[in-house]
Formats: sequence, structure tokens, C-alpha cells
Amino acid sequence: MTSKIVSMADAAARIQDGAVITVSSSSGLGCPDKILEAIGTRFDSEGHPRNLTTLHPIAAGDMYGIKGIDHLAKDGLLSTIIAGSYPSGPSNLPMPAIWQMLVENRVAAYNVPSGILFDMHRDVAARRPGVMTKVGLDTFVDPIRQGCAMNDVAADRPIVSRLELGGETWLHFPNIVPDVAIIRATTADERGNLTYEHEGAYLGGLEQAIAVRNHGGLVIAQVKRVTASGSLRPHDVRVPGHLVDLIVVDPDQRQTTETGYDPAISGEIMRPWSSFSLAEHGIEKVVARRAAMELKSGQTANLGFGISAMVPRVLLEAGQEQAVTWAIEQGATGGMPLTGFAFGCASNADAYMPSPQQFTYFQGGGFDVSFLSFLEIDLDGNVNVSKLGKKPYLTAGCGGFVDITANARKIVFSGLFEAGADLELTEDALKVRTPGKFTKMVDEVEHVTFSGRRAKELGQDVIYVTERCVIHLTDAGLVATEIMPGIDPARDIVDASKGRVRLANDLVEMPKALLSRGAMELSL
Repeated sequence: MTSKIVSMADAAARIQDGAVITVSSSSGLGCPDKILEAIGTRFDSEGHPRNLTTLHPIAAGDMYGIKGIDHLAKDGLLSTIIAGSYPSGPSNLPMPAIWQMLVENRVAAYNVPSGILFDMHRDVAARRPGVMTKVGLDTFVDPIRQGCAMNDVAADRPIVSRLELGGETWLHFPNIVPDVAIIRATTADERGNLTYEHEGAYLGGLEQAIAVRNHGGLVIAQVKRVTASGSLRPHDVRVPGHLVDLIVVDPDQRQTTETGYDPAISGEIMRPWSSFSLAEHGIEKVVARRAAMELKSGQTANLGFGISAMVPRVLLEAGQEQAVTWAIEQGATGGMPLTGFAFGCASNADAYMPSPQQFTYFQGGGFDVSFLSFLEIDLDGNVNVSKLGKKPYLTAGCGGFVDITANARKIVFSGLFEAGADLELTEDALKVRTPGKFTKMVDEVEHVTFSGRRAKELGQDVIYVTERCVIHLTDAGLVATEIMPGIDPARDIVDASKGRVRLANDLVEMPKALLSRGAMELSL
């Protein structure tokens, strides 16, 4: 049997000019960073491969030590990138190379919802005529807006169109057939069978490998270790060896950003619930507490990044850590979703779903409620989380946001009412000492990641939780129904939003318990 184990350089040498490469990763989680680095190194020395197109259902790499796609962000090497999300981080760090290429129109860049990108791989694999979906209608995904294009060179090469079929409007994404898949696992046997025992998620490696294999392409698997043929338990194999051409080994691959290996992330041990840290007291925790009040015991809830990620810690503090089942796009279901660099992972999970199946669940709206964040909200209730013109790399793009919100029954958006306001927080009241630099409530958002108009057509229950008030999306626009103790409704809400948020006639005060430094009793 010919060995499938090769060096990073030998694997990189197999990639042809003009190839379409699909990469399995979620920022630092499961990122096959060493093989991406080898491709960039080969280009620096040989000038090849050239003119690559890369597909990333979720971002490859981050700004904190795992370069990912930045290894390929070189003129001549990369011509097109189609990604659900991009490396992102704070403004005090340098802009990633991929973002520099994007804003300077040196690469055609698209932001396609993560679930749609996984759908693309399955449709390519089955040789169906591309993805037909309603996900993304009336958002930036829709050709009536930007059609997923992130810059001018991408706008000149559309990848999505509108179709009328059966009296309904659909979005159609034609097939993009990948030539190479770069995936990652923990262990490979000599025949290429892959297991994921140290990984924090399965992501979409199997679907990506099948899409490539069904079209005669090359599948490269980066792993931590190799074992003898026949030594892996068949039930543990997530990608069978007949789908894998080459194996490259990085014994030092990280589980995720700044985490070499934590067995609780991969479900090999269960942590005591008392070992999880509680949310730090402050304005964001107050917002997360009010958001948590929208939950009911026994529900399944989706969770996004930002303030919303604190909601499980609010339940933990209240002794309700297992009252709901959390579902995140990387695939963990149940348990305690993690925060910070480990966001996208969970400890004490009930199960790990492959991301493509998790997104099928999300797109169909099977869960009860989603907790997401916002950058800005406009008069129509549209939400932007995917674009900041002045500092583009502060946001990762849409990720799974568009898939999740497409058919969600209830959506709870959380965020601060203004940027940069000086707030005084006591256990009795929240007061605005100095107004912020600008309001998050605008006439028209810069990027429509969520369509308020479509939400009203579908009858979705949409609320926006801020530190000052709770806002409902109604046929009459944005209406504040609850106010935080200490807030002046006329000055701090109506005037601060320039009249874009109006007050309900039956405006009520939020519970003072939200402001408490101690644990808040939470009845679901």
C-alpha cells in the first residue's frame, strides 16, 4: 500500500494553478494552518500555485496567532475568496492581509452565509444545479442589494441571482466545484481514515471531502498524529479513508486559539458546573440578564457572539445552567458555550453535530429562540452586523447570522443604545452622564444582515434589548416597551435616537434586580 503520509511541502506542491480550494475551519478552531502556510511558502519561492479561488464556510484563521487565510493573501496567489466569515479583531491590532487585499480591490471577495456555503458543497457533490434558497432574501445577500459582493471587483462578477419558481422568489447560487479540500482531524490511520477525538467540532470536513472526491479532486487532511491501519474504531471515523488522498502531520496543532488541548472542549471529560466563571458585573451583563428573561425552561436556543454570549453565564449564576439546550453553528449542542478565544466551542455538550446538519436545522427554524447581537438598527428594523466601512476588519462578516435569522420564530438582538456613552450603574438605577458619540439607531443601516421588512412578512417575533430599553419591531416601526430604572425616556431614548425609537403608551420599568451586583433570581 502506497503511503498517504507526505510532508507539508509535498502536499502543497500538488496544488495546481487556478485551483478552487475549500478549507474546513472556524477561525482558530480546527484550522489546518500548517498546510495553508506551506502553500504560501511555496508561492514565495516558486511563484506557484497562482490564481487560486478559496471557499471558507467559516473563517480560516484569526488575528491572535493563527494566520489561516492570511498565509494565502498574496498578489498572484489568491484571486477570489468566498467566505462565510473573515478573520476579525480589535482596532488596536493591524488589519489582516486578507482585509487589506479586499479593501484595495486586489482580490474578488464575497461574503456568503455559512449555511449556504455548506449547502453548495452538498449540491456540488450530488451534481444538483446549485443552491435554491430563500435564506438571504432582502439582505445584502440578495442581488437587489449587494449580492454578497464585498468590493467592486466582486460586484462585477455576480455569484447569485434571483429566480421566480412556482410563484415564489428564490435566490440561486450556481455550483462552484472545488478541486482541492483541505480539512483537519486529530488522528489518521495509514489508510486515511480520520477521527476527531481532540477536536472541538466536526465542522464540514466530510461534506467538503465528498464534494471534491465526486469531481475527481484532491483531499488533503492535516492531523495531529497517525496510527496503524485497522486500529481506529469504525464508529469513531468521521471521514473514511477512501475520501482522503494525502495526510500531513502537525503534532503541535492547536485545538483552537490559545488552547493547545482541553479535553472538556472535545467532550472527553465533563467539567463541574462550579468551574465555569460567571459574567463580570457591568452594563453588558445587565443587558444579557434582560435578554435571558425571554427564555422558557425546556427551550432550544441558538447563541451568537457579543453580549448574547453572556446569556448562558447569566443562567449559570441563577442556578439554571441546564434549563435550556444551547445550539451553536460550529455544532455543539447543549452544555456551556464558551466565550473569548474559545467561542464556537462548548464544554459539557450533549452532542456534536456536523455544521452542515446544524445549519439545516437553523435554516428551517426548528429552534425556539436566537440570541444575537447588533451593530446598528434602522427605521425598518434592519440589523447590520456584517460591515463597518471605516474599520471593516472589526466584524467577521455574516457567518451563520443570515441562515439563523431566516426562519427563526423569535430573535432577541442585544447591544448598547449608543457608542461611547458615559453610563453610571448602581444597584438602583442606570443613568446617562454623557451622551455617546453616535446612536446605534440610524435611518438606514450600512449593510442589511437582517431584514426587518421580511421579518414582519414572516411574522417573526423580534425584540432589541439595550441597556436603556427593550424595543419591539412593530408595523409602526421601533417601539420601546420597557425602560431601565434611571433612564429619562424623552432624552435618553427618543432624543438620543433622533426620534427613530418611539415610546409605547404602556411603557413599563424593567426590574431593578437586573442591576444587582449579586445573583439575580431568574424564573424561566
